[in-house]
Parts: sequence; C-alpha cells; structure tokens
Amino acid sequence: MSDQVVDPTAPVSSASSIVDDDELLLRRLGYKQTLVRSYKLLESWAASFAAVYTLGGLRATFSIGIYGGGPQAYWITYLISSVFVLVTAAVLAEICSSLPAAGSIYFWAAEAAGPRFGRLFAFVVAWWTTTAWTTFVASNSQGATYYMLSQINVWGGSFTTDPSDIKFRALAWICSQLFLAIAMATCFLGARVYKYIFRLSVFMILLDFLLNIIWVPIGVSKTYGFRSAEFAFLETINWTGAPPAWNWMLSFFATGGIMIGFDASGHIAEETKNASLVAARGIWWSAVSCVAIGFPYVILFLFCMPDLDTFSSLTAPQPFVMLYSLALGKAGSVVMIVLIIFTTVLNTSVSIVAASRLVYAIARDGVLPFSGWISKVAPNGQPKNALWVIWGVSAIVLCTILPSPTAFSSLISASGVPTVASWGLIAFGRFFLTPHQLMKSRWSLGFLSRPFHLIAFLWNTFLSGVMFSPLFFPVDGAGLNYAPVIMGAVTLFALACWWFIPEEKWLEKRKIRAVIASNQENFDDIVGHQSEKNGVRERIVVRGAEEEA
Repeated sequence: MSDQVVDPTAPVSSASSIVDDDELLLRRLGYKQTLVRSYKLLESWAASFAAVYTLGGLRATFSIGIYGGGPQAYWITYLISSVFVLVTAAVLAEICSSLPAAGSIYFWAAEAAGPRFGRLFAFVVAWWTTTAWTTFVASNSQGATYYMLSQINVWGGSFTTDPSDIKFRALAWICSQLFLAIAMATCFLGARVYKYIFRLSVFMILLDFLLNIIWVPIGVSKTYGFRSAEFAFLETINWTGAPPAWNWMLSFFATGGIMIGFDASGHIAEETKNASLVAARGIWWSAVSCVAIGFPYVILFLFCMPDLDTFSSLTAPQPFVMLYSLALGKAGSVVMIVLIIFTTVLNTSVSIVAASRLVYAIARDGVLPFSGWISKVAPNGQPKNALWVIWGVSAIVLCTILPSPTAFSSLISASGVPTVASWGLIAFGRFFLTPHQLMKSRWSLGFLSRPFHLIAFLWNTFLSGVMFSPLFFPVDGAGLNYAPVIMGAVTLFALACWWFIPEEKWLEKRKIRAVIASNQENFDDIVGHQSEKNGVRERIVVRGAEEEA
C-alpha cells in the first residue's frame, strides 16, 4: 500500500499536530493531506457544472431525441429526467458530505455496501467510473473535431466527410489528438491557477446559452421560420423502428442520458475547503443549474429546428453545424462553432481533472501497477502522473478511430452508462444492504434519505437499460449498441481484480468498518470544532481532539 495511506489511530508527530477540520476528517478516513486545498464553493460547483455541459450533451443527442418519440417525448422526458436527476444528485450530495475524499465514488460504494460487500462494490464502481471518464474524454475530443470538420460541408469543400473513408478518419484522428493535447496542457496548471479554468468554463457555457437563446431565434425568423406550437409540444415520431412504447422511452437516452458528471465535485473534494459541506453543495447546485439551463434550450430548438425533411437531410458529421448554417448563415455558423469547440475543450479539461483524481485515489491505495509513481503529487498540488495515465489511455482509445468508425463508436458507447450504473449500485447498497447504518452528514436529507435511495436506484437502473438499448431496429452489426459488451468486459475485469488482489492490498474489511465507525461516531467531534473568529477558521489540535473523542 502506498505511503500516502495512514492509520487514523496512529500517534501524531509534532510537525503535523495541527490540522484543520478538513484534514482531520480525511485523516479519519485513513489518508493524509497531499493535494492542495484551494477550491471554494464556486469552483466546486463549476467543476460539476462544466463537466456535465448540458448544452453540449443536448446538441450531441438531439437527433436521437427527435427520432425516438418526437418533440412530444423529448420535452416530456426532459422534465421527467430532471426530477430524477435531482433526486440522484441529492443522494450523492448526502453521501459526499459524509465521505469527501478524492475519487470519492468508489469510497461511497464501499460505505453503502457495508463491510460484507463493500470491497466488491468498490472494485466494480472504481473500474466502471474509470472507464466512463476516460472514454468520455476521448469522445469529447472527437466531438470537438466533428464540429470543426463539419464546416467542410457548410462551405462545400471537396474533402470527404464520410466516416467510412480512411482519409477522413485519419484527419479526424489527428485533430482529436490535438484537441486532447490542448485540454491536457491546461490540467498541469497548479490548483490555484486552475480555478480560473473552472470559472472560464462556466462563462463560456453561459455565453453559449445566451447566444443560442438570443441569436438563433432571430436567425430562424429571417430564414426558414419557426415550427408550430402543435409540432413542438405534440408531434410524435418513430424513426427508430422500435415498438411504439420503447420508441418513446428512447428519448430518455437524449435527456436523462446526458446529465452525467455532477459527481465531479466529489472527485476534487480533497482540494476543496470545508469539503464536507462545500462539495455536497457543489453536487446539488450543479445538478439544479444543469437542469434549469437545459429546459429552455430544449424548447428553443423544438421551435427553431427546420422541417423534418430538411432536418433528416443534415448529413454532416455533426448535424448541428448545418442547422446553425441554415439559421445564422455560413459566417454565423463559424462563430458558433468556434465558441462550441473552445467550450468543449474546456469541458474535456475539467473531465480530465475529475478522472485523474479517481485514478490517483485508486493508485494511492496500491491497486494499480506502478501505483507509487501514479500517486505522486507535483509541488504545485497536481497529481501529474495520474494525468499522464489519463492522457495515455484516452489517446489509445482515440486510435480506434483509424480501423473503422464502428470500433471507436463501440468503445465510447460506454462513456455514460457506467456512471449511471454506479449511482444505481450505490443507492441499492444504501437502501437494501445498509438501511440501518446511520450516515452523519452536514448536508443531510433527513427523513427523505431512505425513499430517495430507492427512487435513485430504480431510476438509474431504468436509465441504464435505456442506454444499453440499440437506437435503431431491426438491429444489425452497424447499429448494435456495444455498451453492454463493454460494461460486461469491464465488470469481469473488476471481479477478477476483486478475487485475485489480496484484501490486505486494497480496502480491507477492517478499513471499511473504520470508515463507517469514523462517520458515525466521530463526525460530530470534527464539525463541533468549526467556528469563525475574526474571519479566520479555528485550528484543531489533533491529539487533543482524539483524546476528547
């Protein structure tokens, strides 16, 4: 096990005898502070808000929402998804408040499952979420490329934009690797500097929103005109070939399936001040913000989309580029696409930060090969070697663009569903396996906690099923959704790790019991020391606190 893990009951040296309440809580979870705590509520909220980037997700899946169920299903499923996403966010925020640690999600799974199944759940969730974040980073880089190369269609260029052509795939691979490298370069900035990346990401997302809300309707009014209210709210469509009921359900793929990533606040919890409260608030308010900003966008484009014949003929690698061209003109589409690409690169950067903290957390427990190297932290507070690992894996995933378009799309099909499945598994553990295990959280759901756990489990299980489904029927090799295959392979790998890696190597039952006991018995001791005197937080003497406990 890495030397970064400490025994929370061990004597404290005089050099480290004074720590604040964040570090004390982390110590009682079994770790010492190595990352730099500099983020506050704004950065915590911005991390999740930027990681989700609701507008980008809606653009990427808009055609799926229209083809599956039509406009009526699209806006209704968005509202339904919003309710259940907020319930899930509330559940995760409460758990995060009790266990605010880097790479939190696998820790949450271990606590939710209890000593008997905690280690198993932790292995599964750790590998599910690592797969999700790294493939998402790769798919985001490709997404930025597709926005750029779709301008070839707008301007009538002669270069092919057919993904089945190796020339296009080669160019797409080069550009995707370039965008990945740009996003990665920002991640090596120190924590005190990187907070401005969080803020810039939020600014760009809000600018994206405002330009769409203001400029696009003006452009549509001067070009092809708006769709009717009857079309926007009542039109049903079945272009998926699925049975009518399931065709309607597939709209959840384009609504609930894109609101993923608001657990990023938890992944940077060890870099957040007052983390047991601030990280939880970051998760909750980012989910609220993402839901709120998305609904006007959904309604906007149901009115501003062209007629169905025109819409179905938008065959660029990213059809939304052609839609902007129709509404705003060629020059206007360039302005929007430059903004979107820049924002997407920032979104990729934030996602890399979240993913690297997860890899860092797993490595410091000694599970990965070369864990000692991966878990090292640079003087500026960044786990730079974990960042290199994310870069390497994402770059390898991007290489699958070259053999065939199916190879890459198969891998990135698992970029969202593992996270959704992880949330469902955590809620399952809390409701069925540890229902009577008291969870002391400063951000608490109170009497709503237990019903919310059940709702979150049912919702995320349902959403996983939708995201596993093929999107077009009848199903052939080209249209097969490979997410279940990828998930199955990752799950088998996680089970093999759980079986073959000795318990003393990672997450012993004794440690899980210690985490649970620390949460239940010592939390009040920690937060009881929090006070403000002349604007300066009172420091806590660890040895005295332990003697009092």
